[in-house]
Amino acid sequence: MARDISDTTPIESRDELVAYLEGGSKPRDHFRIGTEHEKFPFRPGTYEPVPYEGARGIEALLKGMQERLGWDPIFDRDKIIGLFDAKGGGAISLEPGGQFELSGAAVENIHQTAKELDEHLQCALETGDELGIHFLALGMSPLWTRTETPVMPKGRYAIMTRYMPQVGTRGLDMMYRTSTVQVNLDFSSEADMVKKLRTSVALQPLATALFANSPFIEGEPNGFQSMRSHIWLDTDNDRSGMIPFAFESGMGFDRYVEWALDVPMYFIKRDETYIDVAGTSFRDLLAGKHPALPGEKPVLSDWVNHLSTLFPEVRLKKYLEMRGADAGPVPMLNALPAFWVGLLYDDTALDAAWDVVKLWTNEDRHVLRRDVPRDGLNTSVKRHSLRELAREVLKISRYGLERRAQLSQQGADETIFLEPLDRIVETGKTQSDELLALYRGEWKNSVKPVFKSHAYR
Repeated sequence: MARDISDTTPIESRDELVAYLEGGSKPRDHFRIGTEHEKFPFRPGTYEPVPYEGARGIEALLKGMQERLGWDPIFDRDKIIGLFDAKGGGAISLEPGGQFELSGAAVENIHQTAKELDEHLQCALETGDELGIHFLALGMSPLWTRTETPVMPKGRYAIMTRYMPQVGTRGLDMMYRTSTVQVNLDFSSEADMVKKLRTSVALQPLATALFANSPFIEGEPNGFQSMRSHIWLDTDNDRSGMIPFAFESGMGFDRYVEWALDVPMYFIKRDETYIDVAGTSFRDLLAGKHPALPGEKPVLSDWVNHLSTLFPEVRLKKYLEMRGADAGPVPMLNALPAFWVGLLYDDTALDAAWDVVKLWTNEDRHVLRRDVPRDGLNTSVKRHSLRELAREVLKISRYGLERRAQLSQQGADETIFLEPLDRIVETGKTQSDELLALYRGEWKNSVKPVFKSHAYR
């Protein structure tokens, strides 16, 4: 989840909220790629989660990485809860259950993304080895109960923990027991944003199927290809899902703001204090009628922080966030940005991708989103399986990456990062399928071997 910002620029009108989003539009030659990925810290040997406190805990991990990187600390009151590169690089943050997240810098190509990931993992693994901490590459913690999962000392998470059970049955699982990888991509105009948003929302279930990597819970199979994705179906439907309004006539920055104004808030932050306003309206805050701050209007950070608490399958900020994939091993972490960049950063590829999905109805998209967590690539839409669809969409993505012609020092273009997805489509076996086969065979109905096979090394 995003790092909360502090910006006291006053907001006087709804138009300023729209202008904030519209301000993300940029020339195409300024388009960048920002990749975020989470991982589960654990103790090798015992496979226990890592608490925040203690000489060998998450706090010590952050301080050790700070020494290595020279990045600035992020605090929640007196607790270090992240790091950021003041020179414009990435940031490290903690998810509620200790999931360790890198929010990467805005880079020009996937080769740079891969280099950034390698450097981050090298630092994390070296620091972790000194503390007896390894990291697991799955979309959901496979062994620990929610009670066994540690809690990170962040004010916003305490508020969300109290609120989630009021609006769904799986919100706490989402917070404490899942990990994702996402890519953040730019748009050039409102029309470009809308086309990319519609295309990527429709195709997000395909990404969920291709990247499915969360088949276990509490030591046994959970019945899903992507349990992480299934959890989102009953987390908080006011702020998540396939945002059908995005496909209606008149969609644009203004329409997204209209939706966001009525999505219930979690908190308002003043100085270092989080004010619990869960369930209240940003519209009331904008009108100066918020019960927690009567007569007070919002500041820019209120709006930015509120946008970060909306969880649709594709989230609009000053860029678009692709949110449908499970976390996984390094090749899959690099495949996710490659997949979406190929589809969305070339106009011809984007047109072709839109042609694939433009006749789908809201019902088609709803059924696809509902069924994919369980059925993965075997899910069908318009009488075609997602495996068939994946072949077509990967061809489009490959075409888009070839046209970008972004070469590594060895002369390879970005299509090399699609190879793990090609293998999944060729075999019809997702990461979850492979894990379940190991569980039922070589692992003899135990999930513990996954802590060795799927640890980052």
